[in-house]
Amino acid sequence: MPRGSKAKYSAKQKRMARHIEQGYEDRGVGTGEAESRAWATVNAQDGGGERGGSGSRRGGAKKKSARKKSSRKTASRKTAARKTAARKTARKGAARKSSARGSSGRGTGRKKTAPRSGRKTGGRRTRGR
Repeated sequence: MPRGSKAKYSAKQKRMARHIEQGYEDRGVGTGEAESRAWATVNAQDGGGERGGSGSRRGGAKKKSARKKSSRKTASRKTAARKTAARKTARKGAARKSSARGSSGRGTGRKKTAPRSGRKTGGRRTRGR
Protein backbone atom coordinates (compact mmCIF):
# COMPACT_ATOMS: atom_id res chain seq x y z
CA MET A 1 0.00 0.00 0.00
CA PRO A 2 1.48 3.39 -0.96
CA ARG A 3 2.48 5.80 1.74
CA GLY A 4 -0.28 8.30 2.52
CA SER A 5 -3.08 5.96 1.48
CA LYS A 6 -6.25 6.38 3.52
CA ALA A 7 -7.70 2.96 2.59
CA LYS A 8 -7.38 1.63 6.15
CA TYR A 9 -9.42 4.44 7.69
CA SER A 10 -13.12 3.97 8.42
CA ALA A 11 -15.79 6.20 6.87
CA LYS A 12 -16.26 7.90 10.23
CA GLN A 13 -12.55 8.71 10.48
CA LYS A 14 -12.57 10.14 6.95
CA ARG A 15 -15.58 12.33 7.80
CA MET A 16 -13.85 13.53 10.96
CA ALA A 17 -10.70 14.41 9.03
CA ARG A 18 -12.72 16.29 6.39
CA HIS A 19 -14.55 18.28 9.05
CA ILE A 20 -11.33 19.13 10.94
CA GLU A 21 -9.67 20.14 7.67
CA GLN A 22 -12.53 22.52 6.84
CA GLY A 23 -12.19 24.10 10.28
CA TYR A 24 -8.49 24.77 9.70
CA GLU A 25 -9.16 26.20 6.24
CA ASP A 26 -11.82 28.52 7.72
CA ARG A 27 -9.14 29.84 10.08
CA GLY A 28 -6.84 30.64 7.15
CA VAL A 29 -4.50 27.63 7.16
CA GLY A 30 -3.37 26.45 3.70
CA THR A 31 -5.05 23.45 2.07
CA GLY A 32 -2.09 21.05 2.32
CA GLU A 33 -1.25 22.05 5.89
CA ALA A 34 -4.92 21.78 6.90
CA GLU A 35 -5.13 18.25 5.49
CA SER A 36 -1.98 17.07 7.25
CA ARG A 37 -3.08 18.59 10.56
CA ALA A 38 -6.52 16.99 10.21
CA TRP A 39 -5.09 13.49 9.66
CA ALA A 40 -2.59 14.01 12.48
CA THR A 41 -5.51 14.88 14.76
CA VAL A 42 -7.47 11.79 13.69
CA ASN A 43 -4.39 9.61 14.30
CA ALA A 44 -3.85 11.15 17.73
CA GLN A 45 -7.47 10.57 18.73
CA ASP A 46 -8.02 7.11 17.26
CA GLY A 47 -4.54 5.67 16.97
CA GLY A 48 -4.60 5.25 13.18
CA GLY A 49 -6.82 3.39 10.73
CA GLU A 50 -9.55 1.19 12.20
CA ARG A 51 -10.28 -1.09 9.24
CA GLY A 52 -8.92 -4.66 9.06
CA GLY A 53 -5.33 -5.75 8.83
CA SER A 54 -2.99 -7.40 11.29
CA GLY A 55 -3.34 -6.11 14.81
CA SER A 56 -6.76 -4.59 14.21
CA ARG A 57 -8.34 -6.63 17.01
CA ARG A 58 -5.92 -5.64 19.77
CA GLY A 59 -6.12 -1.98 20.46
CA GLY A 60 -9.43 -1.12 22.02
CA ALA A 61 -7.90 -0.20 25.37
CA LYS A 62 -4.87 1.47 23.78
CA LYS A 63 -7.02 3.56 21.48
CA LYS A 64 -9.31 4.51 24.34
CA SER A 65 -6.38 5.70 26.46
CA ALA A 66 -4.99 7.61 23.47
CA ARG A 67 -8.32 9.41 23.09
CA LYS A 68 -8.35 10.28 26.79
CA LYS A 69 -4.80 11.61 26.64
CA SER A 70 -5.62 13.70 23.59
CA SER A 71 -8.69 15.25 25.20
CA ARG A 72 -6.82 15.92 28.45
CA LYS A 73 -4.01 17.66 26.57
CA THR A 74 -6.51 19.85 24.76
CA ALA A 75 -8.32 20.71 27.98
CA SER A 76 -5.07 21.61 29.76
CA ARG A 77 -4.01 23.83 26.83
CA LYS A 78 -7.34 25.68 27.01
CA THR A 79 -6.98 26.12 30.78
CA ALA A 80 -3.43 27.42 30.40
CA ALA A 81 -4.56 29.86 27.72
CA ARG A 82 -7.32 31.17 29.99
CA LYS A 83 -4.87 31.65 32.85
CA THR A 84 -2.44 33.52 30.60
CA ALA A 85 -5.21 35.75 29.28
CA ALA A 86 -6.34 36.52 32.84
CA ARG A 87 -2.80 37.47 33.85
CA LYS A 88 -2.46 39.79 30.86
CA THR A 89 -5.78 41.46 31.66
CA ALA A 90 -4.76 41.93 35.29
CA ARG A 91 -1.47 43.54 34.24
CA LYS A 92 -3.26 45.91 31.88
CA GLY A 93 -5.70 46.91 34.63
CA ALA A 94 -2.85 47.59 37.06
CA ALA A 95 -1.04 49.67 34.44
CA ARG A 96 -4.17 51.74 33.82
CA LYS A 97 -4.63 52.40 37.53
CA SER A 98 -1.05 53.52 38.00
CA SER A 99 -1.21 55.80 34.94
CA ALA A 100 -4.45 57.29 36.27
CA ARG A 101 -2.66 58.21 39.51
CA GLY A 102 0.04 59.97 37.56
CA SER A 103 2.70 57.38 38.15
CA SER A 104 4.58 56.00 35.19
CA GLY A 105 4.93 52.69 36.96
CA ARG A 106 8.66 53.16 37.28
CA GLY A 107 10.66 54.15 40.34
CA THR A 108 12.20 57.60 40.92
CA GLY A 109 15.64 56.17 41.54
CA ARG A 110 15.69 57.49 45.10
CA LYS A 111 15.48 55.41 48.18
CA LYS A 112 12.53 56.37 50.33
CA THR A 113 13.50 56.47 54.00
CA ALA A 114 11.70 57.68 57.08
CA PRO A 115 13.15 60.80 58.75
CA ARG A 116 15.42 60.00 61.66
CA SER A 117 14.22 61.09 65.04
CA GLY A 118 16.41 62.05 68.00
CA ARG A 119 19.39 62.89 65.84
CA LYS A 120 21.85 65.32 67.32
CA THR A 121 22.72 68.31 65.22
CA GLY A 122 26.03 70.04 65.53
CA GLY A 123 28.56 69.36 68.26
CA ARG A 124 31.41 66.91 68.29
CA ARG A 125 31.21 63.22 68.06
CA THR A 126 33.02 61.37 70.82
CA ARG A 127 34.12 57.84 70.91
CA GLY A 128 33.40 55.78 73.93
CA ARG A 129 36.85 55.04 75.34
